[in-house]
Amino acid sequence: MPLVCLMLQNAKKLNSAAVFLAACVAVATAASQSFATPLDETLRAAYARPQMIPFPADNPYTPEKAALGKMLYFDPRLSGGQNMNCASCHNPSFGWEVPLDRAIGSQNEPLGRHAPTVLNMAWGGMHFFWDGRASSLEEQAKGPIEAPVEMNMPIDELEQRLGGIEGYRQWFAHVFPEQGITGETIVAAIATYERTIVSGYAPFDAWLDGDETAVSESAKRGFELFNGKAMCAGCHSGWNLSDNQFHDIGLPSDDVGRGGFTGEDDELHAFKTPGLRDLTQRAPYMHNGSLVTLEDVVRHYATGGVRRPSLSPMMAPLDLSEQEIEDLVAFMVSLTGEEKIVALPILPN
Repeated sequence: MPLVCLMLQNAKKLNSAAVFLAACVAVATAASQSFATPLDETLRAAYARPQMIPFPADNPYTPEKAALGKMLYFDPRLSGGQNMNCASCHNPSFGWEVPLDRAIGSQNEPLGRHAPTVLNMAWGGMHFFWDGRASSLEEQAKGPIEAPVEMNMPIDELEQRLGGIEGYRQWFAHVFPEQGITGETIVAAIATYERTIVSGYAPFDAWLDGDETAVSESAKRGFELFNGKAMCAGCHSGWNLSDNQFHDIGLPSDDVGRGGFTGEDDELHAFKTPGLRDLTQRAPYMHNGSLVTLEDVVRHYATGGVRRPSLSPMMAPLDLSEQEIEDLVAFMVSLTGEEKIVALPILPN
């Protein structure tokens, strides 16, 4: 295993923020020193697409379970008013988000945060939502269904509603013959489908695979900056370009993020690092949708953010030229994969 991967893997196993931060800094430093054309093999391995989707042992994949989960994902009957589904906030046409600064809830009112993507959540780590309050993708799937301001559907009432639909009774009897329709099997099916939502093969992937013409020279320079001077790889690591950790990046916001969930002062204003795949489909950006373009995002990081005690030590003012900002954006644009058409399922009745 490459040295960079070993450092990150060992740091995560130790579950130490300090050790992990040191590893991240080492990654960025090593990447900056070793970048060359042709692409350095350590970097190539660190960002390579995985060959398989990981599914948890307690909720293994079957095609039938994923098909059932897709029906549930797009079915408005999962909401109290039967007017919303999961795609209302996580739409495949917009990078599995919605093009609003904040998603719209059951009362037609804006929610508190921008809808995070469900893209590549099979690699989402151990914590979900912007503040990490869910410990599994199954738990995350349940949260919006029951939340009064979101889909507003108590799970026990949902069990009864789906139980009254013959098509769903047949599907659940086939996929979950021992349990049938329960809150646990509903979210297990949804989470299984969500794990199959994977970003497409991107120009960046083609470049990693040896096609030197797949990305522009500007994007190549941007990748060097990303792993070096701009220090982006300290948090945006791995094939999905996320460390799945929580950082205060200095956005001017009253939202205290993970700190409001854990009560830890050093986690105030900290939010989960989003992956960077298919970014061009996912504007606006950040937990509150406050930045409209990728140029805005880069310029925010260049300022070093709002100085406060919880600010990540990785945040520091950057002296970036206009050309360097353009190059970083060109690299991020190269992360958008080939378009995938998502056919809507035929819902049971």
